[in-house]
Amino acid sequence: MVFTCTATIDPAFVIADVPPRLFGSFVEHMGRCVYGGIYEPGHPHSDAEGFRLDVLDLVRELGVTAVRYPGGNFASWHRWEDGVGPRDQRPVTLDLAWRTIEPNAFGLNEFMTWTHRAAVEPLMTVNLGTRGIEAACNLLEYANFPGGTRYSDMRISHGVPEPHNIRTWCLGNELDGPWQIGHKSAAEYGRLATETAKAMRRIDPSIELVACGSSNDRMPTFGAWEATVLEQAYDVVDYISLHAYFEQRGNDVAGFLASAHVMDNFIDGVVATCDHIAARKRSRRKLKLSFDEWNVWYMSQFPGPDKLEWEHAPRLIEDEYTVQDAVVVGNLLMSLLRHSDRVAIACQAQLVNVIAPIRAEPETSAWRQTIYHPFALTARHARGQVLRVEPISPQLRTRTIGDVPAADVVATRDPETQHVAIFAVNRKQNEIGQLSLRLRFDHEPAVIEHVVIGGVDLGGASNSAADPGRITPRSSARHTVDGADLRVELAPLSWSMIRLAPGASLA
Repeated sequence: MVFTCTATIDPAFVIADVPPRLFGSFVEHMGRCVYGGIYEPGHPHSDAEGFRLDVLDLVRELGVTAVRYPGGNFASWHRWEDGVGPRDQRPVTLDLAWRTIEPNAFGLNEFMTWTHRAAVEPLMTVNLGTRGIEAACNLLEYANFPGGTRYSDMRISHGVPEPHNIRTWCLGNELDGPWQIGHKSAAEYGRLATETAKAMRRIDPSIELVACGSSNDRMPTFGAWEATVLEQAYDVVDYISLHAYFEQRGNDVAGFLASAHVMDNFIDGVVATCDHIAARKRSRRKLKLSFDEWNVWYMSQFPGPDKLEWEHAPRLIEDEYTVQDAVVVGNLLMSLLRHSDRVAIACQAQLVNVIAPIRAEPETSAWRQTIYHPFALTARHARGQVLRVEPISPQLRTRTIGDVPAADVVATRDPETQHVAIFAVNRKQNEIGQLSLRLRFDHEPAVIEHVVIGGVDLGGASNSAADPGRITPRSSARHTVDGADLRVELAPLSWSMIRLAPGASLA
């Protein structure tokens, strides 16, 4: 069977420029993300500073633009002072978030050195769980103040003469969650975040600040949390955060494949709450969103931190991703692009080993998981402006979220090169989709690349250290261009990218 999805792509209808930090990632002191991930002294692929160069190469290829650090739940118990200074003088501590033994061998300065190597922008999280205004300001002084003060001079004494000049700071992490060390009510957190923001801006007025939103849209306080926090903090923060993880519920494959539809609704709900508070305050500011944790995570398989034994860098949630997961991740990136007028920052969680696109083991070279590929292709080719595309598609019935569009389409266009990237998903498992696009350009476009992930029956196939290239994007020729019309065959359960370049003039 074949179904048809139609849409028009017109460069006159622009949502926003593609936000550079939409392709962010996340490094937390959790499992083997840091130790055994980006940092592993003594590994054959590590340099003299302990950074794994094979991981760094894959991070650069992935196209990551920003990295959030050091958590996550880890941040709500962490003392930043424990991770700076001579390594042999740093204490070994307990991390209550993940019940791990933390040697503090990798801290702020090592992370900043790594970000320079990886060519990514740092996003720093301060501890507003067990600490507060003073500790946050001391960390900011250490990181950003030039010198001549207690904490800036401490940084200089640690061998870092120039300030790090970290631009974006997250005011805590998931403080709405009862699992969080230092969990707070919305009113408590709103006041603390507001006062912390005011104090930090006195040290460095140039910084951007992210307030904690709901941990997910299933939280009983969702919506009310954002409204209460922003009643106090709206005028002193630049972003509010969103977190969401997706997995298949029961045997509802269709519902899982439509995870981006859930993300769309989540974003729309937070935007509505932000704009409601703006209207109440008679503010003309349009608060931006930082979707600084998102991914596929089979959370139902994780026993929770209370059942973990005290270890250093244990193997935690090292999910192996399938083709189906890659299709979902590609579609989630499409949702973020579609909301680029409000979502300015997004961080896939996490970068290495822990629910990650990159895996690394002690005895082998790092390799790409299936979800690596849609991220890398989107980060590389989604350039310029996101165009407003309103696809018309038949509906797909799901058990958990109701009826959703069977196909999804997003497009970007680079005004300088006039190159267009079209991203499309077929959420149906057994039906081919015929994507019919009306192109309103002043030239006849030429297809310069068409790649597909999915569309073949690979079952639970994934990449591994033994077979790192089993799942890769494959080229496709299932498209036709006829003047201003482009027709693309969308294989069942697939993510596709079609790139266009100017061909003959239509004048």
